[in-house]
Amino acid sequence: MGKGDKKTKRGKINRGTFGVRRPRIKKKPSIETKINVGNKAQPKP
Repeated sequence: MGKGDKKTKRGKINRGTFGVRRPRIKKKPSIETKINVGNKAQPKP
């Protein structure tokens, strides 16, 4: 159990791969997209 083991977190770090033990960290949506900077309110028809 260690660097050579495919199933451990340390082994995943050593190989540079991802999986169940070491999932990818997803990017959080930026604040600008939440606030919608530059988008003005649409007039009602």
